[in-house]
Amino acid sequence: MLKKQLIMEKALELFAKQGFEATSVQQITDYCGISKGAFYLSFKSKDELILALIDYFLSEFISNTDYSVRNTDDDEVLYQFYYNTFDSFQKHSNFAKVLMKEQSHSLNKELFLKMRYYDSLLENIILSMIDRLYGCEIEDTRYDLMFCIKGFMNTFSQFFLFSHLPYDLTRLSQSLVEKTNLLAKQTTIPFISKDMITIVKQSVDETTKENVMELLEQKVEELDNALVKESLILLKQQLNEPVFPQAIVAGLLKNIQEHPHCKWVAYLLRQRLG
Repeated sequence: MLKKQLIMEKALELFAKQGFEATSVQQITDYCGISKGAFYLSFKSKDELILALIDYFLSEFISNTDYSVRNTDDDEVLYQFYYNTFDSFQKHSNFAKVLMKEQSHSLNKELFLKMRYYDSLLENIILSMIDRLYGCEIEDTRYDLMFCIKGFMNTFSQFFLFSHLPYDLTRLSQSLVEKTNLLAKQTTIPFISKDMITIVKQSVDETTKENVMELLEQKVEELDNALVKESLILLKQQLNEPVFPQAIVAGLLKNIQEHPHCKWVAYLLRQRLG
């Protein structure tokens, strides 16, 4: 196991037990059985380690969710959205617990902005799903419905994570689909407006084209898979100067989406290349 990966896995165990603030670098290194020097070769600080963990888990969650929503038929997309969400929470329950505990009272501005960034990406995915399913019929209440969906995700995740009760994931997803459809069809009094959303989103940093280009270059250097490597190179060219038809771009994105280390860059490229 790579030392950086070891540190992330062991630190996550401590964070889940003690929280971010109560866990020191010394405790992490003792738990890993390494020196502080070895820790600082991988991470400049504990804050950098925390941000790396957030990026690792949330970028995977967002990219997988976006891909699922885009590639699931309308009659199944809402069910699949909920199912994948709670399945992911189950698989990464330790990280989900510490994230829920810390994000509500963290005074770390960088951590707050990082969380808000991924939250904004999730909101965009939910809104795209709402527009597909309900269209102009709920134009005035689409933002309210988006917050209700996020509320279902957060509330039910916390209930099961902290109560340790077993639950039927299929039944839960079906129940939330029914609730969401009822809200979409019956809600008539909007509260959240487009202007309110715009003001909130102005404080969220967006990934720039330069950031994506840099990530592409990094992946090209890191990976050995010839097909994935060539696809990344062609997608970088497309991002810089569009020349390929949409069908070819879609095929290239599919090539890299299936690689475990390219899901996030595939997501970022889909936002820019369609």
